[in-house]
Amino acid sequence: MVDTMMAEKTTAVKNTFSSELSQKVASLLESGEVQLVIGYEEGTKRPRPCFISEAADAGKLIFEERCTGNLAVYLTKKELIGDSKVVVTASYFALRSILRLLTENQVNLEKLVVLTISNEGQLIQFETTDDIAAFIKSAPVPVREDDQVLLQKLDAMTREERWEFWSEELSKCFKCYACRAACPMCYCTKCVVEENRPQWIQPWASTLANIEWHINRAMHMTGRCSDCGACGSACPLGLPVHLLSKKITEEVETSFGMNLNDTLRGGNALSTYKPEDKETFIK
Repeated sequence: MVDTMMAEKTTAVKNTFSSELSQKVASLLESGEVQLVIGYEEGTKRPRPCFISEAADAGKLIFEERCTGNLAVYLTKKELIGDSKVVVTASYFALRSILRLLTENQVNLEKLVVLTISNEGQLIQFETTDDIAAFIKSAPVPVREDDQVLLQKLDAMTREERWEFWSEELSKCFKCYACRAACPMCYCTKCVVEENRPQWIQPWASTLANIEWHINRAMHMTGRCSDCGACGSACPLGLPVHLLSKKITEEVETSFGMNLNDTLRGGNALSTYKPEDKETFIK
């Protein structure tokens, strides 16, 4: 009985929020304040990204706990956005990515309307980067149970066992680069894997070449990754590549005090050096 009542209450909150979101978006589009909305709609099996430019289509928008894709990935796509002012409905992890993109001057808050939903079902529109940062610090971090189980197994392994695990996993990779395409922070117009003068990373798929690619990418994400897991979700083989970035991020936080939520300071692990930096992260 209690579970039924809770389910009904949750559904009512979702419906109320979806209606409020649709009204807000329709109003912004009708007024001409924004020209594009990046949000979620119901797909065949799960929510999927949708792009709306007409107020009449605002009713298709949804935003709930199943909407986990990181929509911040579209904010650096000039071919999609152009010079439009954009509304984006941002999950917790998308907010982390947006804050990082703002810090790296890849997006302009004056050209964005960032919306989210609080745990209480309240529609929130952020006005400043400080508002986004404050929300992230106060909101609970969503937990992915499957990741926690695998991380515990990895932590219990010896160094040799971990090497064997990742060598086996990454040997399956055929370099489709879906992980790169799904990541909001992979916005370079030319990636290191496409550089051939000199050719830093072998373009063909092999265990060593695959390890080089994924470790290189994880290092570039250090201090920048939002921990959204989009890269792992996008992998057609189900390789847990997102955990490489997660573990490196944890090491940086432990060894150097670079907190993932404290992105307003700027900088990241690869571009920040101090003579007193510890070397205890080398294991």
